[in-house]
Amino acid sequence: MNLRKKKQLAAKVLKVGKNRICFASDKLPEIKEAITKQDIKDLYKEGIISIKPVKGRRKVKKRKTKRGPGKIKKKVNKRKQTYVKITRKLRAYLKGLKNQGQINRELYRELRKKIRMRAFKSKAHLKEYLENIEKIQLAKEEIKAEATKPKKVKKKIKKAKEKKTKEKK
Repeated sequence: MNLRKKKQLAAKVLKVGKNRICFASDKLPEIKEAITKQDIKDLYKEGIISIKPVKGRRKVKKRKTKRGPGKIKKKVNKRKQTYVKITRKLRAYLKGLKNQGQINRELYRELRKKIRMRAFKSKAHLKEYLENIEKIQLAKEEIKAEATKPKKVKKKIKKAKEKKTKEKK
């Protein structure tokens, strides 16, 4: 007997999949006579048509999967995009400084290497670094200037400082 159409009708009426519909094998003639939706509902109430339980994993139970540091995969593309954005911005800024003559060639090359090594987080960080370098260079120049002055001039400067301190007291 071909009961494919009856199974389709039962699935539609009971709102489940065709594969979950199960007919009682001893009551097949009664099922064959069922034509309407109401007939199918009555057969279901009598227990002639039954519904199989859902196959597969239960939704209630939580899956126990390992989520250690080795299993978590971050998006590499995002990190690369941020790196590219920052690098391009910093390189353009450096090029502008070099063209204006604010930094020399050696410092330019050194800073390019640092940018590639991701030493700077942002443009503000690079500016801060440059300010610190300028302060250090000025201090070195002052030390060199004092070292190159003749000893007589140094003595005069010391005496002048001593006079100022005495006058304040």
